[in-house]
Amino acid sequence: MSDIIVVTNTLGDLGTNCYTVVNTKNREAVIIDPAAGAPFLINMVRNQSYDLKAVLLTHGHFDHMAAVPELKKAFPDVPVYIGEDDVDILGSASANLSAMFSSRPISLTADKTVKDGDILEFTGFSFKIIAVPGHTKGGVCYYLEAEKMLFDGDTLFCRSIGRSDFPTGDGELLLKSIKEKLFTLPDDTTVYPGHEMRTTIGAEKKGNFFFI
Repeated sequence: MSDIIVVTNTLGDLGTNCYTVVNTKNREAVIIDPAAGAPFLINMVRNQSYDLKAVLLTHGHFDHMAAVPELKKAFPDVPVYIGEDDVDILGSASANLSAMFSSRPISLTADKTVKDGDILEFTGFSFKIIAVPGHTKGGVCYYLEAEKMLFDGDTLFCRSIGRSDFPTGDGELLLKSIKEKLFTLPDDTTVYPGHEMRTTIGAEKKGNFFFI
């Protein structure tokens, strides 16, 4: 039986999926894309006795990171990671869209950056970084190869794809990233997207309108 569980909480006005990946043996955890609801997330970590090791951001948009400031206050030693090419988006309220869509403009600085091919070792699992420019220029996925799990932010959705009309977005590059970086993964890889329901690589290769 696997030692991994994925806790999904849909948070914020835009219904962003925030994932907490937990090793059930040692209670170590990472949070992926803490969109909002910082008090809820903080209480969850404490009430479940999780040992939070990192916060992983798939990209710099506000609806995937708005809870970070309060999380950092509660867990100051927990590092925040983002793709190296999205650092400036994270730090700009206009580029990260918080100035446009939120009443609280946000500007953040990550503790660490990642690039394509990097491997992060947390909670007893390996998170491989897959760079997927298109939704933003520096978007990344976190791929757990052995567990056949892909946390892909706003790149590939169930029967859809992410938007490319925001700053640094590129529609052609988004399609290229999905075809060359994601559709080469095993068909039975579960995709945990930033919004809506989960899917699999195989299902999207066969049924996603953008690729038929």
